[in-house]
Amino acid sequence: MSPTITRTATWPDLRLMTFGFACIGTLLANAPAFGESHETIIVSHGYNEYEALKYSPADAHLDYVNPDAPTGGDFSLATIGTFDSMNPYSTGVGTPGALSSVMYQDMMIPSLDEVGSTYCLLCETLEYPESQDWVIFNLREDVVFSDGTPMTAADILFSFELLKEQGTPSYATFVEQTIASAELLDDYRLKFTFVDGIPRRSLIAVVGGLPAFPKHWYEETGARLDKSRLEIGPGTGEYMLDSVDVGRQVVYKRNPDYWGKDHYLQKGVGNYDTMRIEYFGDSSAAFEAFKAGTVTFRRENSSINWATLYDFPALDNEWVVKTTLPSGALPSARGFIFNMKNEKLQNRSLRRAIGMMFNFTWTNENLQYGLFTQREAFWENERLKAVGVPEGRELELLEPFRDQLPAEIFTEEAALPHESGQRPLDRRNLRTALALMAEAGYTPGTDGKLRDANGALLEIEFIEDSQAMDRIVLPYIENLKTLGVSITYNRIDPAQYQNRTQTKNFEMRDAAYSVGLVEGSGLSQRFGCEDRDDVFNDAGYCNPVVDALAEDLLNVETYVELAAHVRAIDRIMRYDYFMIPVWTLSDHWVAYYDFYEHPDNLPPFSLGHLDLWWINQDKLADLKSAGALR
Repeated sequence: MSPTITRTATWPDLRLMTFGFACIGTLLANAPAFGESHETIIVSHGYNEYEALKYSPADAHLDYVNPDAPTGGDFSLATIGTFDSMNPYSTGVGTPGALSSVMYQDMMIPSLDEVGSTYCLLCETLEYPESQDWVIFNLREDVVFSDGTPMTAADILFSFELLKEQGTPSYATFVEQTIASAELLDDYRLKFTFVDGIPRRSLIAVVGGLPAFPKHWYEETGARLDKSRLEIGPGTGEYMLDSVDVGRQVVYKRNPDYWGKDHYLQKGVGNYDTMRIEYFGDSSAAFEAFKAGTVTFRRENSSINWATLYDFPALDNEWVVKTTLPSGALPSARGFIFNMKNEKLQNRSLRRAIGMMFNFTWTNENLQYGLFTQREAFWENERLKAVGVPEGRELELLEPFRDQLPAEIFTEEAALPHESGQRPLDRRNLRTALALMAEAGYTPGTDGKLRDANGALLEIEFIEDSQAMDRIVLPYIENLKTLGVSITYNRIDPAQYQNRTQTKNFEMRDAAYSVGLVEGSGLSQRFGCEDRDDVFNDAGYCNPVVDALAEDLLNVETYVELAAHVRAIDRIMRYDYFMIPVWTLSDHWVAYYDFYEHPDNLPPFSLGHLDLWWINQDKLADLKSAGALR
């Protein structure tokens, strides 16, 4: 189905348009023009760069929800660490409470069973020319903040200006480079015009992701987005803050006057009366709280816990469900990263030598119970992952940069993790690592410690904030010491860890990059030279060829072309070896007390436990009667 098309010559005519709802579909690239002042205007309830939209406002609800899900009850979850702020948008200042952004909604939200589709939530429609030189959002007139104040276009414009002024530096840079102007057209319409001469891909979706901050609250309180604070402004979401016990607990409650309860995107969504987050000092205490029924839902992220600790009375009594649910989401790119801004770590041979000492095979079989597979690529997806030697369109994309890239990029298969044996220390890899260290200028002395030509020790610090990682990282640290690296493993508290990682004050650490099935401007934020200091560019990585390919990616018109760009980038980044690939998992490990229920057809791209699940009150009453819950 085609999008609604309107041809017009002047802005006043647009104000009189009757907006239709239809799938965005294939743009009419050959539509006739009627003169220079006329444009082909596309009007839709959603946006997808490549595919037709699956849903329409005429639909009763999304396919992956239970529209008749009962509401009520208390959802409870444990988390580790502490918090001293309820401002989720500050970076480097304070540690925000878990789920502290749950009160805020964006103008458009993604579908969880489509690739690249976003739909109007706070808006009725968006309109834009085929050139995508600008976009207008026509906002709903029934949206209200939790304090009863109506949301208007002025709030969205205020949010944009606030994020530009007080948000992350990378956001301000993005705005400066991409958005020429933002203006109110009336109380419920606002227009964003993009900078001339830049790629348009993903810009509409990015701007559509603007949240709604309450302008009146910020003006009345003087609150800032870049400061730590416990006061929190009203939002348009179905939940609002109930109570805060700093460092111990946060409780959110349903907004009884939530404006969107009958919206087709919100049917069957947000089914709990309250969501309670309990804080614990370590993972052991959090697990004990789950066993005792103090918290009732758990997403497990520890293989040893999953394999060995789920043997307790509540499970034996069948009060607790332990299950594995499939995930169709692209797994994060996890590994041990190097700070590429550190001078000694800029040597690729040195980084490869350090990576050779990680033994995935032994780690997985002996410490992770064989539950994981070894990660090979940044994008673990058959369409996006580089394989073999470059060919076809991927080779064409790389060819113009032949003189800037190592010859191996063109002649060798895409870099894969090294293979390891069944013993903790793989002697073959140790010999390879010593040879690589020699290439990097480090040789072992009589004491076995690696030194450079001036006799300086090769000293490296590996920082971590998770106790659960000790058992994984410590054997690797011992292997590095055997190699001759003077390495220190330093587990620090979460607040210090956050500060050091955000300021790039580290040498090695565990990290996980979020990667997408559809990549856009965010790719440069995570892996681009201009954003080396950004909090999202964890390793401070920079390669001008990756920058060029990421910029060109913004001009592609088909998903096939996008995939070719991503494969080329994946190939280069894997060769550059700024991350030691570790493991990946394609399932959700979940355990919960048997009063939670979920739709049979959970969406592929989310577990949905915060949004789509619900509580069976009869089952809850039975468990309480049996003494299963406190």
